[in-house]
Amino acid sequence: MNWYDDAIIYHIYPLGFCGAPKFNDGGEVVYRLDKVIDWIPHLREMNVDAVYFGPVFESVEHGYDTTDYKKIDRRLGDNNSFRNICDKLHEAGIRVILDGVFNHVGRKFPQFVDIQEKGQASGYCDWFQNLNFGGPSPCGDPFWYEGWNGHYNLVKLNLRNVGVCDHLIDAVNYWIEEFKIDGIRFDAADCIDFDFFRRIRSFCKGKRPDFWLMGEIIHGDYNRWANPDMLDSVTNYECYKGLYSSHNDKNYFEIDYSINRQSGMNGGIYRNIDLYNFVDNHDVNRLASTVNNPAYLPLIYTLMYAMPGIPSIYYGSEYGIQGRKENGSDDGLRPCLHLTDMEQENTGLYRHIVKLGQAYRAYPALRNGIYEREQITNQQLLFRKTLGEQTIYVALNLGDYSYTFNFGCGAEKLTDVLTGNSYNAGGNISLEVPPFTSMILVSEVAESMADEEPAPAEVKNEPDETPLVEGARYRHFKGNEYELVAVARHSETGEELVIYRSVKDGQVWARPKEMFTGMAGDVRRFTKLE
Repeated sequence: MNWYDDAIIYHIYPLGFCGAPKFNDGGEVVYRLDKVIDWIPHLREMNVDAVYFGPVFESVEHGYDTTDYKKIDRRLGDNNSFRNICDKLHEAGIRVILDGVFNHVGRKFPQFVDIQEKGQASGYCDWFQNLNFGGPSPCGDPFWYEGWNGHYNLVKLNLRNVGVCDHLIDAVNYWIEEFKIDGIRFDAADCIDFDFFRRIRSFCKGKRPDFWLMGEIIHGDYNRWANPDMLDSVTNYECYKGLYSSHNDKNYFEIDYSINRQSGMNGGIYRNIDLYNFVDNHDVNRLASTVNNPAYLPLIYTLMYAMPGIPSIYYGSEYGIQGRKENGSDDGLRPCLHLTDMEQENTGLYRHIVKLGQAYRAYPALRNGIYEREQITNQQLLFRKTLGEQTIYVALNLGDYSYTFNFGCGAEKLTDVLTGNSYNAGGNISLEVPPFTSMILVSEVAESMADEEPAPAEVKNEPDETPLVEGARYRHFKGNEYELVAVARHSETGEELVIYRSVKDGQVWARPKEMFTGMAGDVRRFTKLE
């Protein structure tokens, strides 16, 4: 089994994430992308295995109009700074995936500029799809060419040209040699020539057998692209839609049908593919702006982590931030974010996603088990994931009322790994699930079969037993300082909560004591100042 079969992937759109200028003016290099290094503890806390970076190479505007495949965009940094970023991620056990924008280039791509300057005398006329001198282009060139999807600032490459393919393979070789990347996501993969995919697979797997190849596919039979000759995985747009619409429409039959069709135990058509699952990305509205009720968010993420395939998080969505396409612009989907600001957002959702990452890491059946639906109604879904002798049950209640599942589990006790609550079963269980709640249930047998590798520090938590001091100052591991106001107790659950005030802006926050005194990756989350 390869690393990507068990991976959790974090997706960053670099130019937006860094707040880079909208257009590349060719000016000075600014090392904006270095801030990724400060996010590494955050990524580790979520059990992230790989960061997928959107376009990072020199371009005119948004990164998908590449001008140089071997030069980091000056708005983000330079090759040396990006090499350092990759090194730091690798040192933290986090792999690097780059966006391969190989279907089209920008109008300032040197070989295209050569045609603009030399006309038919250029040696690159066959580098671009359907380029001819029978009439002008919509951009005023004395020749016509094919633009991707009608966008003439995106000049479509001719991937049947050996020189073009050599150029792109040479770039990939550079990425592997210089940045030690671990995989490529292919933009607009449905438009790319199959022979090119076969060649690039042979090249990449020849250099690194565990190199991951994933393609952006929106429609069609995924087996056409994801197969032993071409790609390892593709984007699961079918279930992307089903994940949110099954909740908005209160219709779990929709997503259950798609999962069974793809990967069900009765012969799913994609059983041999680990599809790339997501709930939002740089091209579609943020999940928090798509759902009818924010209470659906934890359930949707539970389902994404528990369904067959590779779960991914789009930067910032772990905190439930919103973002929509507006007036034809994607800018709202690609904001500049700072972790200190994010911690003031939906921390409950974030903690839920951290727990999902812990469960995903701990239980092989959750990652790779076969999906089998146990019970379903419009607003309730119970399914199991089975791998060998390990079985995990996942219960979802979308309703605004409690619901009881009655089922045989063959275990004396089931424990919800998201809350730690245990339920007596005696082989058959009557499980009451509160409104808008999801559970991941394991038996003592499943516990004993959990991965034996050491759990991340956040799983063990290792709370600091040193008494908390009211009025004292504590520094968060990301740098901000806070004054501890009080240790309170939740009136409904009895859970101890730490109340603390930001020294910087005076805002008051509450966090479970166990989390306040616990670990974030390898470091203490809050440290008392002397």
